Amino acid sequence: MDKKEDLLKEVISHAKEYGYVFPSSEIYDGLAATYDYGQLGAELKNNIKNYWWKAMVQMHEEIVGIDAAIFMHPKTWKASGHVDAFNDPLIDNKDSKKRYRADVLVEEHIEKYRDKIKKDVAKGLKKFGESFDETQFLATNPNVKRSQEKIDLLESRLKNILETDDLTALKAFIEELNIVCPISGTANWTDVRQFNLMFSTELGSVAGDAATIYLRPETAQGIFVNFLNVQKTGRMKIPFGIAQIGKAFRNEIVARQFIFRMREFEQMEMQYFVRPGEELKWYAYWKEKRTKWHKALGLGDAYYRHHDHVKLAHYANAAADIEFDFPMGFKELEGIHSRTDFDLRKHEELSGKKLQFFDPELNKSYIPYVIETSIGLDRMFLAVLSASLKKEVLEDGSERTVLSIPPALAPYKVAVMPLTKKDGLPDKARAIINELKFSFQCQYDEKDSIGKRYRRQDAIGTPFHVTVDHQTLEDNTVTIRDRDTMQQERVSISDLHKIIDEKVSLNNLLRHGG
Repeated sequence: MDKKEDLLKEVISHAKEYGYVFPSSEIYDGLAATYDYGQLGAELKNNIKNYWWKAMVQMHEEIVGIDAAIFMHPKTWKASGHVDAFNDPLIDNKDSKKRYRADVLVEEHIEKYRDKIKKDVAKGLKKFGESFDETQFLATNPNVKRSQEKIDLLESRLKNILETDDLTALKAFIEELNIVCPISGTANWTDVRQFNLMFSTELGSVAGDAATIYLRPETAQGIFVNFLNVQKTGRMKIPFGIAQIGKAFRNEIVARQFIFRMREFEQMEMQYFVRPGEELKWYAYWKEKRTKWHKALGLGDAYYRHHDHVKLAHYANAAADIEFDFPMGFKELEGIHSRTDFDLRKHEELSGKKLQFFDPELNKSYIPYVIETSIGLDRMFLAVLSASLKKEVLEDGSERTVLSIPPALAPYKVAVMPLTKKDGLPDKARAIINELKFSFQCQYDEKDSIGKRYRRQDAIGTPFHVTVDHQTLEDNTVTIRDRDTMQQERVSISDLHKIIDEKVSLNNLLRHGG
């Protein structure tokens, strides 16, 4: 087992042990690819939402937010193309009885060549040290060039196969590359076939075909069908955006890798309506803006990379992913898409309602083009959790597990601890919490030795730990400990709010990433 797989197991275990994520319906042995967010998970999730919403809506006067219904008229999904085109190419292994996305099997095969390049770069860095020129190495090293040529060739062939929807060619390609099932180790594959990912259900008041409705597979369409409502009531001028956070549902066959791919998940999406012809300018703007938002968290720039799509969706004329180095390797965290006027035009055709904007500067009406930014909240949660989980060896040789979550996102901002359970120290600690709780999520912690309490707070990611001792009763000072540096200092109780706020305030993030 490699370090990546180990890390994912550690993240899953830590998430359960400390109340971040539980398997859903666990007392009934769980339900595949569904998870519940525990008491700390719900806090972290809300803080991520808050950071996104404030950066998107509060920081941009031309962007507003809505909350559309999960159930929508079934014609919505006909117009959007989901009824006819929301399919994944699936292939089964006859020996293991496991089902896979055929295109993902090829992409994972291609990723092996990227891993080879990474290993070659690591060798070069080890050999040449500070004098190592990575850019020149990537351009000239024969092994790297061979691997890159292979990647380019395989990606080009995959793109052609996917664009023509040639399922027979896709199976032949898998067989040609000698791709085997990770479980059985055999290449005993079925034919590739298409599978629609939407969950359908029935509306109670009607019978027959009219009763079939869908759980929404994305939140974007709720924005598009409300385009005119928002534009008119908000007196919005182009360019403007509509943001939304909400649940979406996909009957994923390959639902695995913890909360990375689930059947019920949450999206944070913003659709930005622009003049036709200006879409690529705004596409570049939002690609840069969203990357900045992510990097402001300080998880480390090396965790991120951009990936331009090999196959464009039917509605796009440009698309890129911001990928994150998850425990499973680099995977999509957020998508930025130039959706053209596809959605509004299709809804206009099928509904018979005019979905256009009158532009007073141009003195004409047109269907706006759309730039979409779409991020999976659950994936963002996993990115933060996996990048923050660290094991550190301290100077005395002991170890600590620390969850160095960006302080603004941490579930608890401060833990207040009486040194002992007597002499009025608990009452003093409670009094401090009663003042701080108006501004910060606080935790009172009095169980075990102070050292064990520090370790527990490190493990759940609390940025500050305040200890109340006998001196506190004399001079109103406390010891405040920093989670990341483990430095302790004596400060006045009256200064606590300012010290904590400077580190945990969302404002700092918004100034850098909003």
